[in-house]
Amino acid sequence: MSGRGVWLRARSRLRRFPAALGGCGQQAAAYGRCVAAAAAGTAEVRRDACLEEFRALRDCFARAAKATPK
Repeated sequence: MSGRGVWLRARSRLRRFPAALGGCGQQAAAYGRCVAAAAAGTAEVRRDACLEEFRALRDCFARAAKATPK
């Protein structure tokens, strides 16, 4: 098996990602607003401060990746 084939397949998958993830704009915006709000104060950002928004974004990414035709 050639290493070149592996890189060609990986590049092909990466090229499909922007179009597939374009439908996750609402989730990405919600997560960004949460992180910005959490970082706006003088306190440090807590690890799970935006966990709900992150999970929604991650789930959207996973659905988009599964729905992308090969």
